[in-house]
Amino acid sequence: MSTEHTSNEIVDADLSGVDRRALPQARTFVRCDLTEADLRQADLADAVFTDCRLDGARLDHALLDGARFQGGSAAGASFAGADGPDTRFERVDLANTRWQRALLTDAVFTGCRLTGAGLTPLRGVGYTFAHCNLMLARCKGIDLRGRTLEGLRLDEADLAAADLRQTVWVESRLRGAGLVGAKLTGADLRGADLGEPTLDQAGHLRGATIAPAQAGTILAALGVTVAEPPG
Repeated sequence: MSTEHTSNEIVDADLSGVDRRALPQARTFVRCDLTEADLRQADLADAVFTDCRLDGARLDHALLDGARFQGGSAAGASFAGADGPDTRFERVDLANTRWQRALLTDAVFTGCRLTGAGLTPLRGVGYTFAHCNLMLARCKGIDLRGRTLEGLRLDEADLAAADLRQTVWVESRLRGAGLVGAKLTGADLRGADLGEPTLDQAGHLRGATIAPAQAGTILAALGVTVAEPPG
């Protein structure tokens, strides 16, 4: 693999398995391979990773304030305890990543694959997700209160005890999502595909607003036929 180095940018470098103490001091990494790199406690504030591979990397307790991850993959990586306010993830494969106790104040995830990700518990407020695949994600207790949630796929995700009050759902999916103990007061779910929830699952929607067609689907799944009054 050819490698280009400048004082602040590294391109096409093989840094797989690198330790943070051996990581170059550059702040911009382009198409670099950081597979299984040990970046625990690394100072990566304001760093930019473009189309890089960080599969299986360890970023536990790393300083990620203002960092940008654009494209590429970090599948299976660990961000546990990372300090990441104002971090941006755009079109990154983050499947099966772990985020326990990460500080994500005002972090933004856009167009990311987060299937099976462990997003509990998180610290901070204001983090947002847009056009992301969160199927089977573990989001117990996540705080999304007041957000507009657009293009999210949360099929079979665990949203137990999540704070979803005053959320507005747009072109999103919640088929089979676990909502035990979730707070949904004032939530507008008319733009969410709820699938065919069971009676128990429907009971967890208390406080939310749904569309007539969604109500009809729920009743149909329970074997109830809705008909116009006679005559």
